[in-house]
Amino acid sequence: MNSDSIRYSRQMLFPPIGEKGQKRLSESRVAVVGMGALGTALAHHMVRSGVGYVRLIDRDFVEASNLQRQMLFDEADAEEALPKAEAARRKLTAINSAAELEAHIVDLTWNNAESLLTGVDLILDGSDNFTVRYLINDVSVKHDIPWIYGGAVSARGMSFTIRPGITPCLRCLFPQSPDPGTAETCDTAGVIGPIIQVIAAYQATEALKILIGDTESLNPKLRHVELWHNREASLSVEERRQKDCPACGRQQFDYLDPKEKSASAVSLCGRDTVQVSPSPSSSVDLGKLEQRLSSVARVERNRFMLRARLDEQHCLVIFPDGRTLVQGTADLAQARSLVDRYVGS
Repeated sequence: MNSDSIRYSRQMLFPPIGEKGQKRLSESRVAVVGMGALGTALAHHMVRSGVGYVRLIDRDFVEASNLQRQMLFDEADAEEALPKAEAARRKLTAINSAAELEAHIVDLTWNNAESLLTGVDLILDGSDNFTVRYLINDVSVKHDIPWIYGGAVSARGMSFTIRPGITPCLRCLFPQSPDPGTAETCDTAGVIGPIIQVIAAYQATEALKILIGDTESLNPKLRHVELWHNREASLSVEERRQKDCPACGRQQFDYLDPKEKSASAVSLCGRDTVQVSPSPSSSVDLGKLEQRLSSVARVERNRFMLRARLDEQHCLVIFPDGRTLVQGTADLAQARSLVDRYVGS
């Protein structure tokens, strides 16, 4: 009996998977967008189940406040401020050294979404905002790649499996993104760990069905769960597929081809932080930047990023691709000004 037969023996005893399904999993390729709570749980399930290739995509780094629910990370990751994609890759490699794991420490944007989300059999949503989900949806529809939407906040969550040409796409269900500041997030409404695991389990199970080809067993409904008050609902949405949907109806990919393509600044809800991204991304020599900023700021650097504490309120976290997190403000103009002043435009 070979090592794979031993490792996956209990999974292969499950009749819908068996030896044939396990082989298909080993040949499958999956991209996971976001290495936060949902994303780490999803990546964990994929790697433990024997998916051969998993692409890990995240723009952020591990902080102490993540440890309550983001179960791949530990205190050492937070103390080192490791990028989440890299910290996840290290943990998952220790779990399954045979899996091919690719970490991308980037912000998913119109400029890189197609290169990061193609060449896979499935996209799993572990993101925390609708702009990213609409990007995933555009790539999914354009390149005929299924994806599984998921979201969780407080004690409730939703999931839905999207198959281009078969189910409604995200824009059929939600034509417009919620207005900034109106949607609850984990940073504004809180979250309990168990709801993350429930939604991730639904998403991961649907993923296994797709990857082994058991599409007849897929759940065609939008699933909603509220754990604290013990509520669960599955909503029929088959009829919500819109012939005039901009994405799946008219093949109009507004998020992949936005009208505004200049450098962007976006406030990260609930975090008193603004992300400033150059367009296109530009390479930054963190070593030289450390030397330049060391006289005006308290600077820490690892090979993934540089952190410059400007004063008691403001801190810059700068990545090699030029993306900068300005901590200590939600004001976009002030954030851009600080980046221009200390990093350069």
